[in-house]
Amino acid sequence: MTDTKVYRDRELLNEAQAKGPLATLAAYFRLSGPGWLQSAITLGGGSLAGALYLGVVGGTSMIWMQLVAIVAGVVMLSAISYVTLSTGLRPFAAINQYVNPVLGVGWVLATILANMIFIMPQFSLCFDACQNNLLQDWMAGDSLGTKITFSIVVGLLAFGIVVMNLRPGLFSKIFDLLLKAIVAMIVVCFVLVVVILARDGQINWAETFWGCLPNFSQWNSVAPKIQTLLTALPESSALFWTNEIVSKQQPVMISSAATAVGINMTFLLPYSMLARGWGKTFRGLAVWDLVTGMAIPFVIVTSCIVIASASAFHTRADAELLSSDPSVVETSEGFLAAEKSWQKRLNAQKAAESEDPRQYETVSFSLPVLAAFVATLPEEERRVSMAVVQPDSKKFGRSLVPLLGEQRANMAFGFGVLGMGFSTIVILMLINGYAVAELAGNFQHPWFRAVGSLVAALSGASWFWVWGGASKTYLAIVASTFAVMLLPIAYLAFFLLMNNFRLMQGDFVRGGRRWLWNSAMLLALAGAVSAAVSQLLQKSTSPEGAYVIGGASVFLALVVVGFAATPKSDPSENVP
Repeated sequence: MTDTKVYRDRELLNEAQAKGPLATLAAYFRLSGPGWLQSAITLGGGSLAGALYLGVVGGTSMIWMQLVAIVAGVVMLSAISYVTLSTGLRPFAAINQYVNPVLGVGWVLATILANMIFIMPQFSLCFDACQNNLLQDWMAGDSLGTKITFSIVVGLLAFGIVVMNLRPGLFSKIFDLLLKAIVAMIVVCFVLVVVILARDGQINWAETFWGCLPNFSQWNSVAPKIQTLLTALPESSALFWTNEIVSKQQPVMISSAATAVGINMTFLLPYSMLARGWGKTFRGLAVWDLVTGMAIPFVIVTSCIVIASASAFHTRADAELLSSDPSVVETSEGFLAAEKSWQKRLNAQKAAESEDPRQYETVSFSLPVLAAFVATLPEEERRVSMAVVQPDSKKFGRSLVPLLGEQRANMAFGFGVLGMGFSTIVILMLINGYAVAELAGNFQHPWFRAVGSLVAALSGASWFWVWGGASKTYLAIVASTFAVMLLPIAYLAFFLLMNNFRLMQGDFVRGGRRWLWNSAMLLALAGAVSAAVSQLLQKSTSPEGAYVIGGASVFLALVVVGFAATPKSDPSENVP
């Protein structure tokens, strides 16, 4: 952006603020930008998958998860924008000089790692959309060759767009508009689905309202509709399904919070504002931009997706699963999708009836035997089992059936997922390019940016080696649970920057505003730390647990050393 353009924007803001609130509001609408860029990444495949699975496992009772996450994210991103625009410094240099060089390097490395983790499910979602929604005849089967070819094509296309974005031209602008149009299509579709469901009286607005209110007890409890079904079952069956659903539910809740604001977004925002030449005059615009360009669209879109998904999937079993004929049950999509849970359920039943329960710890029953067992169970238990199902994009496409009909819904959902996934791939590659260039000490060098982008693309293209699950959409949930462990690094770094008088000087927030900011930031930081610790504890029992715990321990030790090595404030600079 030229100095002339920045000067014009600054003068426009100053004149508007002198005229009053309405003129200022009009100027904000005209100049907004970085918030919409944040929206482009937060409304990606991860948010889509998180909202869809929230609807499956919790119905509308868990809408609050993404609302709370986006509010916490806006608080921290607003603080990041305030620090960046007040000082004019690139955050990496500011953190290294004024807080802790280990946190600075850790922030950029964590951003790169998060990009490489988050980009995998975007490739997986694109493949799933093409295989199940758009190119079913051409991509039948699940061969390794098909996955490799598809991943190479997507990676090369995305890399080509990234290279063109290093020197923006007409083609990159046209393609950007096309991607936005595709994403807008799926957004409009889900909003219209909710409108149709409301018109037909299929939405319980009281339940939906209560689902918007935070309920942290849901971390260890099932959704109200599921709880109602469980009361009709024997105590042992109810306990089994409660444990089974909660174990599947917790990663979905973590993922939904992680995809609202990821650590890579804490990198993207300040650098995108600096690239536009924004300074102190733009601080109010930055907060406005985050609220209107990122938070409001995110809340509307994810809430509508949760409502549509809940209506289509929550506790809804297909007719075959509810049949009393074992041969019919065996053909049920719901039965096959929940096979692993049914295997555990039958093992638990056999163990309870046996004199030697240990022999039923790992028994694998044949499908006919399993179907015969399921056919004898109450309807309530079969409906409950749907909460553990991991649908693919073809099944998720059914959430648009009330609006478009089955065939067109499948196609529209496929285009929407492909657009969301591919646009997020491009943005993650761009962020990774900037992060690698910053770490290399030459932020403006196009070669470093290209290398960083290519590294992210190669990581994303390896998704099929990492994920062997049947539902490729669910990889977004798995990836997000790993990435959430990185977010506290950014939150802590910017909390300390906001409270560093040596850095902020005359822009240091004082008095009641300081307590308000710190209280909000500490709540956001506490939430991020709690989610990260929860994931560390869960990962500690997994095969890779020793590496995860070891890596976290080494990093924390280095952070302590970094604080000891960072220059301390002069006593005369302390804030009373």
